[in-house]
Amino acid sequence: MRIALLSDIHGNSIALEAVLIDIKAQGKVDEYWVLGDLVAVGPDPIGVIDRLYRLPQVRLIRGNTDRYVIAGVRPKPTRQAMQAYPELASLSQDIEESFIWTRGAITAAGWLEWLAKLPLEQRALLPDGTRLLGVHASPGNDGGPGIHPALSEPQLYAMLAGCEADLVCVGHTHWPLNLKLGQVHVVNLGSVSNPLPPDLRASYVILEATETGYTVKHHRVDYNRAAVIAAVERVRYPAADFITRLMRGQHQPAWPTDQSGAF
Repeated sequence: MRIALLSDIHGNSIALEAVLIDIKAQGKVDEYWVLGDLVAVGPDPIGVIDRLYRLPQVRLIRGNTDRYVIAGVRPKPTRQAMQAYPELASLSQDIEESFIWTRGAITAAGWLEWLAKLPLEQRALLPDGTRLLGVHASPGNDGGPGIHPALSEPQLYAMLAGCEADLVCVGHTHWPLNLKLGQVHVVNLGSVSNPLPPDLRASYVILEATETGYTVKHHRVDYNRAAVIAAVERVRYPAADFITRLMRGQHQPAWPTDQSGAF
């Protein structure tokens, strides 16, 4: 059994297509799991949905930004986020308008109800009996801090408490990780789009499972980030400056980049 897991596409059909081509090059997969943040903060939400909808044997869940699009509102940046990313103060209004833009595009194309029906999580039993859980940020939560290198072990254990899974796959923080915490194996897929430096390539995971066990492997895929910037400008996307900074690696992660387990 082979599962391709990806997350955080953020309306970037260029990055998504590059990842799907790379997945195909790795060999046939039995399922695709897409763990949220599908459409917002990117120039082509409809192209992303169309492509995901046409995938065979695909499981999808919602992320926090999908929820913001559905609800028509988003929370203001927290003080912690403002301290980590001072540019959010000047970009907050643009980002707010970008969610309005995305909601309008999805509503006009008839996809809003489909997006609203996506579940919070996906679960499966692997051939060896491993309980697999796919969520966006952390078990039971599509938002919040998510799983990232700056968290302590007690914080991570608290996030995973009661998850009723042996292998937990997440996205949200755009930072690939592969951790073992007690009896729980945690894998952060990284992100397809809106990368964090130093590695600006898209990230996804291939899970291979048999009756004797499983393996997970991160894959990195380069894509044409200049074409994404051009697409943002072409559609006059409201948060163009923010996305351009991301594509150019100017949005630094809020944790050291030499952490063990990080890719």
